[in-house]
Formats: sequence, C-alpha cells, structure tokens
Amino acid sequence: MPEQHASSDRNTLKGRQGLERLWNATRYSRDGFLAAYRDEEAFRQIVHVAALGLPLAWLLGESWGDSILLSAVLLLAMIVELLNSAIENAVDRISLELHPLAKKAKDMGSAAQFTAQSLIVLVWGSYLVHLFL
Repeated sequence: MPEQHASSDRNTLKGRQGLERLWNATRYSRDGFLAAYRDEEAFRQIVHVAALGLPLAWLLGESWGDSILLSAVLLLAMIVELLNSAIENAVDRISLELHPLAKKAKDMGSAAQFTAQSLIVLVWGSYLVHLFL
C-alpha cells in the first residue's frame, strides 16, 4: 500500500480550521439542537424535564457535588436522545425498509435512552429519599 501524506488524508468536506471551524461547529450544533427540538417529540420531553430539573437540582442540592450529579444525569439523557435520534435518522436515510439490522440499531439506541432515564430515576429518587426521609 503506498504511503500517504497526512494532508491528503484530510476530508475536503470537513471545512475550515481554527476559529472558522469552531464557528461552523457551533452553528452546526445549534442547527442540530433546533432540528431535534422541532422534529423529535422524545427530545422535546427531555428538554422540558431538564428545564424544570436543572434549576431544581441547584435549589435542592446540599453541595456542589449533589447539584452537579443531579444536573449531569438530566444532561446525559439529552445527549443520549440526540445520539439516538441521529442513529434513527441515519438508518431511515439509508432505507425505510424493515430490516433486522435497522431494527437492532434502533432498539440499541432506545435501550441506551432507557438506561439514561433509569439513571435519572435512580439518582433523583435516591437523592430525594435521602433528602426528605
């Protein structure tokens, strides 16, 4: 196999470097948040839960660590839902045909989100029991 130079390995579709790249990445991220909020009911639900839960985490947290943990599990569920939605969209882009691998990919994304939401219940539930009992 011939030796390749690092510059030839660069994907020309990747865009610019430096501050322009950072600016573009920020815009793409904003577009991703807006698309997920507009098109994905599950993402909207998690955003609404986080909008209530994040301030509550800082009001209820007895320490900085408590507040961070309560906040982190909410943000983790948002991240997982963004990735789950991305997987679902990529699979649907390839084909809407029912296929065992497509089902497997979508089910795994769903399982990841279920795990993240279970973590919210575990962390918030145990914290509230500790706080009020």
